[in-house]
Amino acid sequence: MDFEPSDRAQEYLERVNAFIDCRVAPAESRYEQQRRDLAAAGTPHEVPGIIEGLKAEARARGLWNLFLPTSTEPAHGLSVLDYAPLAERTGWYPQLAPEAMNCSAPDTGNMELLNLFATEDQRERWLNPLLRGAIRSAFAMTEPDVASSDAGNIATTIRIEGDEIVINGRKWWTTGALDPRTAFYIVMGISDPEADRSSRHSFAIVPVGTPGVSVVRDLSYYGFTDQNGHGEVRFVDVRVPRTNLIGAPGTGFAMAQARLGPGRVHHCMRAIGMAERGISLMKQRAAERVTFGQPLASQGVIREWIADARITTEQLRLLVLKTAWLIDRHGAGAARTEIAAIKVAVPRGVCRILDDAVQIFGGAGVTADTPLASLWAAARTMRIADGPDEVHLRSIARAELERA
Repeated sequence: MDFEPSDRAQEYLERVNAFIDCRVAPAESRYEQQRRDLAAAGTPHEVPGIIEGLKAEARARGLWNLFLPTSTEPAHGLSVLDYAPLAERTGWYPQLAPEAMNCSAPDTGNMELLNLFATEDQRERWLNPLLRGAIRSAFAMTEPDVASSDAGNIATTIRIEGDEIVINGRKWWTTGALDPRTAFYIVMGISDPEADRSSRHSFAIVPVGTPGVSVVRDLSYYGFTDQNGHGEVRFVDVRVPRTNLIGAPGTGFAMAQARLGPGRVHHCMRAIGMAERGISLMKQRAAERVTFGQPLASQGVIREWIADARITTEQLRLLVLKTAWLIDRHGAGAARTEIAAIKVAVPRGVCRILDDAVQIFGGAGVTADTPLASLWAAARTMRIADGPDEVHLRSIARAELERA
């Protein structure tokens, strides 16, 4: 295995670093102020004005849709391994950098799904505007009334009636549901309850504003509210054309797996970027803060935390790069165990690093004066989102026992 960045990947990384250092990092405080102003005005999900300017500049620099190798907007041709260090760098500023380059969830996963399985009409109507950054989208899979860690529990129904499909169900943690730019949902539901577990599900495109769709509320995580929102959404006798099905009926489970493989590499590499920023802040604080007449950096326990953070980050990065390499060479199916492993290992390790960083900052670490609290909350949420740790551990254990 060779994780040395290709010349193409290295060139893009240098451009991404320059963009983030020169444009994104200085914009963070202004973005946060605009978010506070919008929240005070009662519009917490409106888009801060600074976002569109960053998007325009990123696109002008050719830093657009880098996650999608076959994108026509434009075709960068970066592999999963090539993109991994770029995703890591955006993780330093997870609220700003991914969106600035049109590489933020849930649009990335939805674009991957549509790029792989959409009809020409669906590509023209939904995928191409996403690729241009003209609209945003939402993804509706998790449900409040069932244990969604087991996709077989999903209760939302997608019933085919002639030339229409009828959707009934209740979803939550529907990322993107509150964003005023969101134009459609991709909804997962049961289309054939009598089929085997892997052939019951279908995906359907539901335009925002379709009768029967209602956003009940937004969900915060550890008190944080994302701009694009995580909605609880009801679908009551929602009717859309049958042509809004993505792929054939009953293929939703397989499509979901195709969507989640590379996406988990992206999520994990961004989380490693969050850890790197945490380490950077730890070192800065340890050098500046004095206790008992000495800098924190002279304290053995602080040195141990910083050293442990470096070791953990290097280990996690190597595991994710291995996973990206396997996906590129052999497909997501061949990397199934590694994909599960990074989904468990990275959030756990990053949470520990950020927790130590919070401890070094003391009271300041749990306030909005530093990004550490929000970074920790995002990393901790990753241990549940896209499947909780326990589901992935179950898969890894099954694979190990089968080898025996």
